[in-house]
Amino acid sequence: MNNLFRKASNRVAAIALGGAVVLAGSALAFSQKAKNDTFNAPPVDETPLTRDVAGHTSFSPIVKKVAPGVVKVFTTTKLHNTAFSGAPDGMDDLLRRFFGDQPQGRMPRHGFSEPRQQGIGSGVIVTKDGYILTNNHVVDGADEVKVALQDGREFTAKVVGRDPKTDVAVIKIDAKDLPAVPMADSDKVEVGDVVLAIGNPFGIGQTVTTGIVSATGRGGAVGLDYEDFIQTDAAINPGNSGGALVDAEGRLIGINTAILSRSGGNQGIGFAIPVSIARDVMDSLVKDGRVTRGYLGVIIQDVNPALAKEFKLKDTHGALVSEVTPKSPAEKAGFQDGDVIREFNGKPVTDSRHLKLEVARIRPGESVPVKIVRDGESKTLDVSVKELPGTEQLAKNDNSPKDDNGTLNGVTVADLDNGARQQFGLPGNVKGVVVTEVDPNSASAEAGLRPGDVIQEINHKSVKTAEEAVKMTEKTADKKTLLRVWRGGGSQYVVVDESNVG
Repeated sequence: MNNLFRKASNRVAAIALGGAVVLAGSALAFSQKAKNDTFNAPPVDETPLTRDVAGHTSFSPIVKKVAPGVVKVFTTTKLHNTAFSGAPDGMDDLLRRFFGDQPQGRMPRHGFSEPRQQGIGSGVIVTKDGYILTNNHVVDGADEVKVALQDGREFTAKVVGRDPKTDVAVIKIDAKDLPAVPMADSDKVEVGDVVLAIGNPFGIGQTVTTGIVSATGRGGAVGLDYEDFIQTDAAINPGNSGGALVDAEGRLIGINTAILSRSGGNQGIGFAIPVSIARDVMDSLVKDGRVTRGYLGVIIQDVNPALAKEFKLKDTHGALVSEVTPKSPAEKAGFQDGDVIREFNGKPVTDSRHLKLEVARIRPGESVPVKIVRDGESKTLDVSVKELPGTEQLAKNDNSPKDDNGTLNGVTVADLDNGARQQFGLPGNVKGVVVTEVDPNSASAEAGLRPGDVIQEINHKSVKTAEEAVKMTEKTADKKTLLRVWRGGGSQYVVVDESNVG
């Protein structure tokens, strides 16, 4: 099932180096469940980049080839319950005189048309039949998404799926023979490579900027669960979100996402999601209707010089296993506390963040070799990766056909394993499934359900696993759900009423 959780905030900001990390676009939209078993992800051009130090006298031929495949994405969102605080001084009293008391912080509905908010971003056509990559924050929360091509044509787009954990979204327009941008292998990108950024900054129209790759493998920049950004000094500004970062051959290597800036505008530090990650997410969203990620079942940490000495390592590369989760793929494969993972699936592991990214990219059920160091000796273990817990969506919360009879829309749950108990501080004697995400606009949120709650019963029936919870909320006859929830040291009952939703 699709993970359709929508974050309450449409912008991610973080103080870093005296500046702010800003997502380079508007954040607005729904997701729609999609499943297409016949979809094949776009091919990757493995041809090595010609690194000619003499450079180009003009990038015009490259721009002419790529620019038609970079589109403008604009969204419309209804602003429900607009706050009084935006009105002039004294307006609150005046409105109450005519319309009576309203809930605090709400505008009266009667007599007013519902206000709308517009958002602008960018997208990249990656298949000739209309699949487009963009950022999740560009389309998150929107009631309507439209796409404008460089030739002047406009289309209403369907949101195929979104992945807040990587900030990738896939949208689709009904068209054929579109100018798809070819993909390169972003894992082969090197610092110093010349790149071009193409998008729609500030909504003024398509713009091309150039620069170099300043760094690769950047993490901790925006606060996403999975970050492995390409950093560039090519100018990226608000509205560039979802646009293309291409190499000197005109091949897509990244989806422009965020900037590090004191002013909110470009200051030479921009971040793009590597197309290798975006392509994997797209493939999963289109084929499965949700993103499936690999799960190893270890708690890991970085290796510092002191730890390297204690664990008989020559350097600090690798990820130190501080705990192995019981009954996990790692335990079954023979991992132990104190193992240092040095290589995963044939790729060197630099640190714990890098290992997390590589594990997530493995399809559940696949068996991969893992090289470890244990007591100073190298070993290779084969592990059968499972699906990451916590991705079970109880029901979708979108504008798909109304024949869906599921309940608890917008709620995501996970099995109560050691990792979940540690994350939410849950005691070992509590049984059930833990709520990991709740759409703030859902009936479940209105009823008071929140992350960290443990659902013990659904309609008087005990629940033990996330998969069991999903089945219990599908095709129900009644849109009112009685939950027994453990929270803060005790249990309580909660009624979620979705009878008037939609």
